[in-house]
Amino acid sequence: MTKKLLLVLLVFTFPGSPAMAIEEPAYDVLLETKHYEVRRYPTYIVAEVDVDDDFKRAGNSAFRVLAGYIFGDNQPQQKMQMTAPVESREGVRMNMTAPVASQSRDGDGVFTYSFVMERKYTMETLPKPTNPDIRLVERPERVMAVHRYSGTWSEERYEEHEKILLDALETDRVETKGAPVFARYNAPFTPWFLRRNEILIEIEWKDAD
Repeated sequence: MTKKLLLVLLVFTFPGSPAMAIEEPAYDVLLETKHYEVRRYPTYIVAEVDVDDDFKRAGNSAFRVLAGYIFGDNQPQQKMQMTAPVESREGVRMNMTAPVASQSRDGDGVFTYSFVMERKYTMETLPKPTNPDIRLVERPERVMAVHRYSGTWSEERYEEHEKILLDALETDRVETKGAPVFARYNAPFTPWFLRRNEILIEIEWKDAD
């Protein structure tokens, strides 16, 4: 079974108020093709947790744990304001950022979900999780091939578009590294035809001279 990295990007809206912008990882577009574009992502920090569940349920389980961390279940180092009034808790409150990621490890049904921290934080300034299952990890700079599509978040649709991306990269003789990434950029109540979904995979890339 192919290892999958499930990257979930969440945007929240509230009744009577406009959609609130959610910080996404910065990137530069290096190339655009029919089926994918190539992006360079700089270093960023994630909070991650392992979940032993299936493709459909793993995200809900992981999100509860990671949301607890950013909504105050941490060891406070400084006062931080939330960008979205989800709920109030005592302690440090962190801005809602994106993405959340999960990785199926060796096909054993264990997913690793990661939530991207705001760019203003460092490993030294981030609040420390009180949940021992949460890890803070710094991701290195990477170049990713990215395929975008709309529609449902089903495993079948994911696999359909994963194949489109991987086949296109094979045709273009692009060497991949690691597991594919599934990115979801909308809240669950967003109509399926308005959803922005992406599949990403790290690639070998040499800048033109």
